[in-house]
Amino acid sequence: MKLSKFKFDLPSELIALHPTKNRDESRLMVVHRKTGEVEHRECFKDILTYFGDKDVFIFNNTKVFPARLYGNKEKTGARIEVFLLRELNPDLRLWDVLVDPARKIRIGNKLYFGEDDSMVAEVIDNTTSRGRTLRFLYDGPHDEFKKALYALGEMPLPKYIERAVEPEDEERYQNLFATEEGAVVAPAAGLHFSRELMKRLEIKDCRFAFLTLHSGLGNFRDIDVEDLTKHKMDSEEMIVNAEVVRIVNEGKDAGKQICAVGTSVMRALETAVSTDGHLKEFAGWTNKFIFPPYDFSVATSMVTNFHLPYSTLLMMSASFAGYDLMMDVYQQAIKEKYRFGAYGDAMLIVD
Repeated sequence: MKLSKFKFDLPSELIALHPTKNRDESRLMVVHRKTGEVEHRECFKDILTYFGDKDVFIFNNTKVFPARLYGNKEKTGARIEVFLLRELNPDLRLWDVLVDPARKIRIGNKLYFGEDDSMVAEVIDNTTSRGRTLRFLYDGPHDEFKKALYALGEMPLPKYIERAVEPEDEERYQNLFATEEGAVVAPAAGLHFSRELMKRLEIKDCRFAFLTLHSGLGNFRDIDVEDLTKHKMDSEEMIVNAEVVRIVNEGKDAGKQICAVGTSVMRALETAVSTDGHLKEFAGWTNKFIFPPYDFSVATSMVTNFHLPYSTLLMMSASFAGYDLMMDVYQQAIKEKYRFGAYGDAMLIVD
């Protein structure tokens, strides 16, 4: 499959800059992958129509942290964006980060953060063209350090949301069930689930399982090869525990629907599946890249958003629905003015 097959013209006004007033009130397109039928539902909470007794929803409970900081370079005072990726060593206060503009930042440089320059970091290594390892110079307990660091950061909205971060983003760019800190990208499909909707699904006796996959910036990294077999995904840390395995496998064996809420969940499931099609426990890293054609082993349905051209998220969705159907559906979405991106509308893909 070629990268150019995932090109389409997306009007910029269809990229959602803000979420809907309530989580479960985005629009919902329902795609029946076996028949090609497409339904247009006015409200995401209509998803209740498609699920019932002991059907399984699998969510990603990763939690986004305020990863984007702005600091100043010593001596020159140049403004530098620092994007926290992950903590490498809590005791030494070492972090893997991206810096922009990278050309100005070299080993040995110091960066100052906060209005009073209260947080200082030293560049101790280069990792990639934009990647650096920072050592934060902070005396005090680790919990105190993390609190001070995060107070300086902001929620890492995707760059295609071209506006400043606002107070509502702290809550809305985060899933209600997010408990395991480590993501710099919110699993957007889960943003549509409100407390009320989840309660109504529980009343219908649906089952919930929560795995963890810490979504990283690889979701938005440009693919620079035409032949998709040559693209390498960034690795992401994931955990599938025994409880998830039990709930999913029991549902699968009983012939119930297994709904992956988001591309990150689908990626985790396909990483942790055994040869007999059952889920197994997993704790480690995945760099699995799914693009058409691909045979899925676990999920029978999927919730996802409307993704941008050329994105790995679109490729995953097209793998599940079928390439031709998905690209046709996207043209319908543009015609019907569905909202794209993390704060946009939702798609349910079912058999």
